[in-house]
Amino acid sequence: MQTPLNLTLTGMHCDACVRRVTTALQAVPGVGVDAVKVGSAQLTFDPSQATTPEIVKAIERIGFSAQIEP
Repeated sequence: MQTPLNLTLTGMHCDACVRRVTTALQAVPGVGVDAVKVGSAQLTFDPSQATTPEIVKAIERIGFSAQIEP
């Protein structure tokens, strides 16, 4: 089952940042990227394949900050 997840992202400034975040999220097993724009990302993930800390860490590894929206 896919679980929706919305993230607030900081440190992004341009379309290149959007591409980097999209690529990083797509590399996480079980994650489906719905939309990424400067400052936010909407995605779904399979909790049996990925955790929210793993998803946040994938974004932080490329130099951005991510917070889970309630």
